[in-house]
Amino acid sequence: MPMVVGVVAGVAVAAIAVLIGLFKLMWRVAEPNEALIISGSNHKTEGLEAGMGFRIVTGRGTLVLPGVQAVRKLSLDLNETELHVDCVTHQGIPLKVRGVVIFKVGDDFVSIANAGRRFLDQQKLMSERVHNVFAGHLRSIVGGLTVEDMIRDREKLTGQTRAACGTEMEKLGLIVDSLQIHEIEDPTGYIQNLAMPHAAAVQRDARIAQAEANRLATEAEQQSFARMAQATRDSEILQAGYQAERDKAGAKARQAGPLADAAARQEVVVQETRVAELEAHRREQQLQADVRKPADAKAYEKRTLAEAERDARISGAEAKAKETELAAAAEATRVKTAASAEAEATKARGTAMAASTRATGEAEAASAQARGLAEAEAAKAKGLAEAEAIKARAAALAENQEAVVAQQLAENWPEIVKAGASAFGNVDNMVVLNGADGMADMLAKALTMGGTGLGLARQLLASMNQNGHTQNGTSLNGVAAPPPAQKVPVQE
Repeated sequence: MPMVVGVVAGVAVAAIAVLIGLFKLMWRVAEPNEALIISGSNHKTEGLEAGMGFRIVTGRGTLVLPGVQAVRKLSLDLNETELHVDCVTHQGIPLKVRGVVIFKVGDDFVSIANAGRRFLDQQKLMSERVHNVFAGHLRSIVGGLTVEDMIRDREKLTGQTRAACGTEMEKLGLIVDSLQIHEIEDPTGYIQNLAMPHAAAVQRDARIAQAEANRLATEAEQQSFARMAQATRDSEILQAGYQAERDKAGAKARQAGPLADAAARQEVVVQETRVAELEAHRREQQLQADVRKPADAKAYEKRTLAEAERDARISGAEAKAKETELAAAAEATRVKTAASAEAEATKARGTAMAASTRATGEAEAASAQARGLAEAEAAKAKGLAEAEAIKARAAALAENQEAVVAQQLAENWPEIVKAGASAFGNVDNMVVLNGADGMADMLAKALTMGGTGLGLARQLLASMNQNGHTQNGTSLNGVAAPPPAQKVPVQE
């Protein structure tokens, strides 16, 4: 029985050991810097299309069936590739661009899947592929730039290169952590020639600065020497002054005795002079009290009286002048006021007269204008009426000549009869034969003359219609003269 238990226990331990060995063989753990790509069965990974045929595991463990599934590792470490690219700028100048690209496989499943498909068995060739991508785009970008642009703005070159390579790197499942342009080599010396004017300017400024510094240093040295000389001079002057003071003090010491004697004699003379001045002053004061003061008092009295009299005369003259000035001012004010009033009145009268004259002129001008307009209108109306009358007579004459002539004869018949009777005007005595019959015969002849005039008018109108003139030269509007009056026999 104990043997059976031991066997069972051994079998159990062996089974557990086998299970642990199988588990270790099947369990795979992805390191933080790697991704496990498990193929051999259909899997669906988040973010990838279905039926991809492999599974991606990062940062954790997973079970793998040996013999059924294969596990391979894809490194997520940083990779670096050196760029050595020969380029030609937009100006046709050849350059050699030196730089470095630091890249890695992206951390997302899409990038890992793209990189796994392309570099899983060729991870050592990844740097070469990236170099080729960047070299091509770098040549293209440099071809569109000038040397000056590349020198002054390398960040622009770097940004354009990263932007141009971004899409292709994404397809490869790679991301660029850093792109640096280290050096731009110029085999033709173009960049050096560009720098020469600046270097010359810097050298010139340096020489100018050095010369300015030398000048300032020389000026400072000269000023220092001048200050030293001045200090030496001041020292010597002070020393000479001190020596003079010592000599003066020695001379004073040597002359102290004679000076004391002279001072004593001088004091005696001063005292005697002072006594004489006091005596003279006393006599002057006595003279002042005895003679000058009374004389001054009399002179002051006379001067005061004269000044008072002069002031009185001046005050009187000033009062009279003031009175005269006030009177003249009052008279001038009165005259000015009267003149101003007269001027205002004259101005008012002139203004009124001018206004009256202007009003009268304006009224006369308006009246004349009105009369002229009225006369013009009347003349116009008269002319129009006459024209209408002439037009009407012409129309009537054209339509019925005989009626118009008859009307004209009827209107002018008294003048016609008067003209016919004018033949008897010079007859003093006339004897009519046959009495009443003779008178009737004479009147009949006069009427016959009127009928003859009517016939003549008709002939004239007919002639007017034919040629516009009468046969006898009478004008169109003329009237034929009556026949000469027949003489009536007069019996004396």
